[in-house]
Amino acid sequence: MEDTELNSSELGTHAYWQQAYSKEIANFEDHGDTGDVWFGEDSACRVINWICDCGIDKNTSVLDLGCGNGYTLTELAKEGYTDLIGVDYCEEAITLAEKVSKKDFPFIKYKVFDIINDSVSDLGCRFGLLHDKGTYDAIGLNPDRPKENRLKYIDQVYNMLDSNGLFVITSCNWTDEELIKQFSEKLKLKCVIPTPQFKFGGKVGSVVSSVVFVKK
Repeated sequence: MEDTELNSSELGTHAYWQQAYSKEIANFEDHGDTGDVWFGEDSACRVINWICDCGIDKNTSVLDLGCGNGYTLTELAKEGYTDLIGVDYCEEAITLAEKVSKKDFPFIKYKVFDIINDSVSDLGCRFGLLHDKGTYDAIGLNPDRPKENRLKYIDQVYNMLDSNGLFVITSCNWTDEELIKQFSEKLKLKCVIPTPQFKFGGKVGSVVSSVVFVKK
């Protein structure tokens, strides 16, 4: 059965994120507010804890896709990870992330990068760990060719990963099963990171899904 595409939303548009991060830059400069953590800190911390406990070397090259304000990378830096880069297609997000992290973690690198339209070679290497919290969702919410762009995203992720690399994705729009199916041609399931569940109408579900893949 074909996947049903998401209903389009302004959350999938570049203009929305430009405006949102422009406001967050102003807020940070005015009173030090680093901005929202997409899907909440609890969700982010579950993934960060999993990464820290999964056994990868702390010198592993880590790329955060759609890094936003850089929260995930600064938290990994606090845990001793040293080779960290964040990319986002929104220049304003990169500006904010650089401002937030430059004092305590100047070694974190940030780069404007559009995973749909830019070349993987622009990043210079393959990565031992890729992390995405919301970027794949935003691509699916964009009104312009969402399925085509989701497939391009999957190809790009595959090409960014080391042969033994890990891809960790958190989504609020797709279930574990949907993510596993959508990535199954290129990647295989390593594990599902447990998330809090709720029961409604006799069915059990989660607010977010966090899944870890490796290359086939």
